[in-house]
Amino acid sequence: MSHVLKDRYQEEVVPALMKSLSITNKLQVPRVQKVVINIGLGEALENAKALDAAVGDLNLITGQKPVVTKARQSIANFKLREGRAIGAKVTLRGERMWSFLDRLMNIALPRVRDFRGVSPNSFDGRGNYTLGLREQLVFPEIEYDKIDKLRGLEVTITTTARNDDHGRQLLQLLGMPFKKEG
Repeated sequence: MSHVLKDRYQEEVVPALMKSLSITNKLQVPRVQKVVINIGLGEALENAKALDAAVGDLNLITGQKPVVTKARQSIANFKLREGRAIGAKVTLRGERMWSFLDRLMNIALPRVRDFRGVSPNSFDGRGNYTLGLREQLVFPEIEYDKIDKLRGLEVTITTTARNDDHGRQLLQLLGMPFKKEG
């Protein structure tokens, strides 16, 4: 199965980046390595159903079974014990990653209320980008009547870019709708 976004990366993005970053070797061009979608669940501590619901939502959105994330350490103030389930995440690579990015940029983000673009500054210093969505409903796979409550999710796009500027150019050329600064 060929993927439009992946083809666009190879046919348009790679040559454009080679030119703008003056790279001569195709293999040095920044690329998207993986996408991690994560839902953190404070309420899973009191509400076991919340975890199942979040896992279900992620499964629908990504087409892949999420991993339940557990607390690494106990934090008394949050009534948190080490090993308790506190979220769910999915790591996408390959076709599923391209397909998810495509749906994120072209379907989900434009459905965000009052959407004016995503922040061009949410890079981590190493060319990786993280974006938070307030509700899982922006994905058409999620039906409003079927959810127990609105849940935010976090999407981290890991790239091979050496720095934020390269990462930003890569995502921009792929179609990430960055806010215009100014």
